[in-house]
Amino acid sequence: MPISRRNFIKSCMSGAGALMFNTPKYNPSLMETYPEGIKLGRNCVGGPLNIRSRPSANSSEIDVMYDDTVFAWGREVVGEAPSGLISRRWIEMDQGYVYSPGIQPVRYIPQTPVAEIPEKNGEVGFWAEVTVPLVDIHLENGPIARSPWFSEVDQPRLYYSQVIWVNGIKTGEDGLLYYHLVERVGSYGDEFWADARAFRRISEDEVTPIHPEAQDKKVVVNIDYQTMTCYEGNQAVYFCRVSTGAQFDASGNPVDEWPTPPGQHQIWRKVISLHMSGGGTGAGWDTPAVPWTTLFIGQGVAIHSTFWHNDYGTPRSHGCVNAKPEDAKWIFRWTSPEVDYTAGDLTIQGPIGTPIIVTKS
Repeated sequence: MPISRRNFIKSCMSGAGALMFNTPKYNPSLMETYPEGIKLGRNCVGGPLNIRSRPSANSSEIDVMYDDTVFAWGREVVGEAPSGLISRRWIEMDQGYVYSPGIQPVRYIPQTPVAEIPEKNGEVGFWAEVTVPLVDIHLENGPIARSPWFSEVDQPRLYYSQVIWVNGIKTGEDGLLYYHLVERVGSYGDEFWADARAFRRISEDEVTPIHPEAQDKKVVVNIDYQTMTCYEGNQAVYFCRVSTGAQFDASGNPVDEWPTPPGQHQIWRKVISLHMSGGGTGAGWDTPAVPWTTLFIGQGVAIHSTFWHNDYGTPRSHGCVNAKPEDAKWIFRWTSPEVDYTAGDLTIQGPIGTPIIVTKS
């Protein structure tokens, strides 16, 4: 249901600060659905979420919020953690309360498409970030997608904060401009088209190093506290909450299948955007366009941006270190090696990358 920014603000001021926008399964353009510039939330759990009368799973159910529903973010409150879970954070809405870990914080910031696709050193394209809650994508080289994830969803979409390579533009039959999208690293070979207004061009300045002159850099990930701290010498310069892999018991054994291994490791590869897949049948994963990926163990353990949960402070990854988009991007820029913008991917040999120390209290 479309709503103007003016009417949205008026409704917030009158107390209706949690309007919900139920996303249809198929919609060629969602660019005019949401209010602009207001903090929103998206149901990212892949299924329905209950709206409760109080911030507790034991309270009465008022309504159900379905997958990809977008709503106006009220405020976060401390309530009761559901049985077996850790976080006590809930989002207050006019309708009631919804459990915060299942809600991705998003905004609706439509963009003006570029006039033409740039070229540099023979490479055509640019990195682009999704700046709307979600955007439908359409397979260009079908009819059957090669990527497992594409075939397993009702409507393939990209979500707020995802990053992908844009290397083409066209005008659709509806008169709108569409970008041609490809995944440059880890791709199955699929190519897509999507509404160009959903994507912000990332500038080269945004991937330049932060404090490149600083000496003795290191990143410390604390499994017990679910935190990540960046040091320059003995000075902490950055701190955030994260979600690592499984917890460990008193004997040091992993409680679950996917631990983040303790010890001192070294960054060996960095990728601006990576198609991540792995695991076995029934327990595997296949996730496109994972931004700001900094690999430091084996072939797949990395610090990376996360758009599929909001549960930082709780172990829940497949061994990686899940971080908020802004945190993962800062780590990506602050650590070495430096990644060239156009290539977007760099692998190094030897102990020259920034140390990543995974520790327990």
